Amino acid sequence: MELHNPSEIVKDLSFGNKARDKVMIGVEKLANAVKSTLGASGKCVIYEDAMGNPVITKDGVTVAESVVLIDPVENIGATLIKEAAKKTVREAGDGTTTATVLAQSLLQAMNDSMQTYSIREIKDGISGGLDKILKYLDKKSIQIKDDMLDNVASISCNNDAELGGIIADAYKSVGDNGVVLMEESGTEETFSEIVDGVQFDCGLKSPHLVTDKEKNKAILENPYVLIIASTIPSIRKIQNVLEHVIREKRSLLIVAGMEQQPMAALLMNKVKGNIQVNIIDTPGFGATKMDTMQDLATITGAKVINEELGDDLDLIDPEVLGEAVKSVTDQNSTIITIEKMPQAAKDRIGLVTKKIKSEKNQFIKNKLEQRLAMLSGAVAILKVGANSKIELKEKKDRVEDAIYAVKAAIKEGIVSGGGVALHNASSVLKTKNSPEKILCEAIKSPYKTILENANIKYGPYADEGNGVDVITGKTVNMIKHGIIDPVLVTKTALINAVSVATTILSADCVISNVRDYAGSK
Repeated sequence: MELHNPSEIVKDLSFGNKARDKVMIGVEKLANAVKSTLGASGKCVIYEDAMGNPVITKDGVTVAESVVLIDPVENIGATLIKEAAKKTVREAGDGTTTATVLAQSLLQAMNDSMQTYSIREIKDGISGGLDKILKYLDKKSIQIKDDMLDNVASISCNNDAELGGIIADAYKSVGDNGVVLMEESGTEETFSEIVDGVQFDCGLKSPHLVTDKEKNKAILENPYVLIIASTIPSIRKIQNVLEHVIREKRSLLIVAGMEQQPMAALLMNKVKGNIQVNIIDTPGFGATKMDTMQDLATITGAKVINEELGDDLDLIDPEVLGEAVKSVTDQNSTIITIEKMPQAAKDRIGLVTKKIKSEKNQFIKNKLEQRLAMLSGAVAILKVGANSKIELKEKKDRVEDAIYAVKAAIKEGIVSGGGVALHNASSVLKTKNSPEKILCEAIKSPYKTILENANIKYGPYADEGNGVDVITGKTVNMIKHGIIDPVLVTKTALINAVSVATTILSADCVISNVRDYAGSK
C-alpha cells in the first residue's frame, strides 16, 4: 500500500449496525471482566501489568484500566465504558463496577429496541426516566448515622469488617469536618492515626507540580509555608526566601497569586530538581479572604504578607515562614497537616463560633461556617500494611474506595445497597409501550449481577427495600441489615452510564486507526 505522505495515519471506517456491533463486542468484553467483581460474592481478577507482573484486584476501575483490546473498533467501545467508570470514581469515589454493568445493560436493551423506536424516542425516554429515578433516590435517601459508617466502609472494602471498622473509626474520630488520607504503613499492620490539619478548596495550578503521578497529587514533606495576600510580580521578590529554603534543604508551599514569569521560573527549577515547591492560590474570596488567610497563617505559624497594609515584598524575611508536617494538593483542594494545633488557632475557633451564633446575614454565616470547618477539621491518616506488594496494592485499592464511599455517604446519605435501590426505582417508570421500559430493565442489572456472582437465582421480592443478602441467601430489609450504598455513588454511576450508552447509540460511523498496515500480509 503506497501513501503520498508517510506521516499520515491510515483510517478504517465502519458504518451503521456493523460499527455499533463491533463497539458492542468491546463493551461486552470489558463489562464481563469488570462485572465479575461486583457484590459481596464478587471474584478477584488477575491481570498482567506492563512489566509482566501479575496483579490481583477486586477494584472495578483498576480492572477496566488494564484492558486494551487488539481490534481498534472493539477497543473504542471498551475505552468509552472505561471513561464512564473513571468519571464515576472521580466524582463519587466508588461505583465504577455499577456504572459499567448499567452501561452494558442499557446498550443491550437500546440495541434490541431500535427496531421498535427511533433513536430520538429512545434518548428522550431514557432522559425522562432518569429524572424520575434520581428524584426517587433523593426521596429515599437516609442521613447517615455513626452506626452506619461501619457498614458503608465494610461493604466498600468488599465486606472486610475489620478493615471497614478501622476506616469508620477514623471518620468518627475526625468528625464531619475532618479529612481521611491513606499512606503505606511500612509494616504488615493497618491502623489509623489522628493529626491536626486543615483542608481548603485550592487545587493544582500546574501538572509540573505533581510529585505522585499515579494519584496526580503534589505532596510536600515538612514544608515551609509562605503566605502572600498580593500577587508576586517577579521571582526576585521572594529570592531571599527561596535561598533560605534551599540552604535548609526543605520544601516550600507558596500560598499566593503569581504572575507568569515567576511561575515559569519556579516550575523550571522544580523540574530540574533545584527546589521542592508547590504553589496554590490564596483561599477564600471577597470580604472573608483576608480572614481565611489569617486562619491559615495562625495554624502554620506564618505571617501574612500584605502590601495593602504596608508590607514590602522586597523585604520578605525567612522569619515570615510558617511550617507544616505535610501538604497534599490534588485537582480540587489542599490538605495541610501540622504537628499540633496552636492555642491561637483554638482561640480563633471560639471567636468564629461566637460570630456564627450572632450573625443574621445568611451569606456571611455560610462563610463563617466554612472558616470554622477549615479551622476545626482534624486529619486521620490510614496506614495500610500487608504481607506482600501484591496484597498491599489490592488492599490500598479497597481502602481508597471505602474512604470515598464513606465521604459520599456523609455528604448525601444512603439508600438500600446491593443494587436494591435501583431495582426498587424501576417501579416509578411507565413500562407499557414506552422507551422508559429500556431503562426500567437496565437498572435491575446490578442486583441481578450480584445474585449471579453468588450463584443465587433471581426472583422478585414482596416489599420495597427488601433484597437477598448474598452471604446468607436470605431475603432481608437491606438498610436494617446493614447492606447500604451512598446515594451519591448510585446516582453518579447511573448518570454516567446513561451518558455513555446514549452517546454510543447515537454513533453511525466509527473511524479507527489501521494497525500495522505497512508491510502487512
